[in-house]
Amino acid sequence: MTAFILRRLAIAIPTILALIVFSFLLMEAAPGSPFASERGVPPAVLANLEAKYGLDRSLLERMGIYVWNVMTQFDFGPSFKFKDRTVNDLIAQGFPVTLTYGFWSFLVAITVGGTLGLLAAVYHNSWLDTLAVGISVGAQVLPNFVMAPILVLIFTLWLGWLPGGGWRGGQAAYVILPVIALSTSYMASIARITRSSMLEVLGAGFIRTARAKGLPMRRIVLRHALKPALLPIISYLGPAFVGMITGSVLIDVFFSTGGIGQFFVNSALARDYSVIMGITILIGTLTVLFNLLVDVLYAWIDPKIRY
Repeated sequence: MTAFILRRLAIAIPTILALIVFSFLLMEAAPGSPFASERGVPPAVLANLEAKYGLDRSLLERMGIYVWNVMTQFDFGPSFKFKDRTVNDLIAQGFPVTLTYGFWSFLVAITVGGTLGLLAAVYHNSWLDTLAVGISVGAQVLPNFVMAPILVLIFTLWLGWLPGGGWRGGQAAYVILPVIALSTSYMASIARITRSSMLEVLGAGFIRTARAKGLPMRRIVLRHALKPALLPIISYLGPAFVGMITGSVLIDVFFSTGGIGQFFVNSALARDYSVIMGITILIGTLTVLFNLLVDVLYAWIDPKIRY
């Protein structure tokens, strides 16, 4: 198992390095300047700004310094638009917000979606199966940008139960709507994958043997069918977990939570390339790391994968 983890780490580290390099080169290839404005900047002022942020150096020199700072110190440099603030400061401000509602969205999605899929498979072709599939399909066809305004319309404008935006330190009333809006589509996907995977496992030969021995259905599902049925679910949970933990840009913007998605949009509009690179590298690194975790879980559940 240790050799398997080391092999995966040997792949993950160069992948993160390539991500940093490509992100830097893409931002360099983007047209415009973070210091451009409608009035225009005098050449002398522009030269001073470029010297302050090290933009007067060669491309290879700037890329080498940036990659070294990120890989050794996890330092994304200063922001071009937020004066006297670094990209790390902005991420430290917005990421805990996104992490909070992303974590609760993940718990809601995997709990509700997994339960619906499991019940639909165990009680196949029953009214419970039809209800679970209907809920999953209904949640799947309502993406975040549709679910968010519907939730605000119902629970804020009509019923007045919950606030339609803000954060207030992560109070429960301000977390509920972002969690529901973010988790519904993931919940539907988890339910569909769980149902199809469990149905396939329940039709396997060893399950028929367990039934023939007279084992109760609950024990068959929990002790024999659940573990092999988790394999396709776990493969989906890696990128899904990153998507929910890093949040949705629409959720941050629509509910004004102050998460990193809002900083990402504002920096894109203001051409704050350092913030865009920092958030992109953060999301990409989390994706690589959680996929590594999924590989390890996969190998733990199915030892054949180690070889």
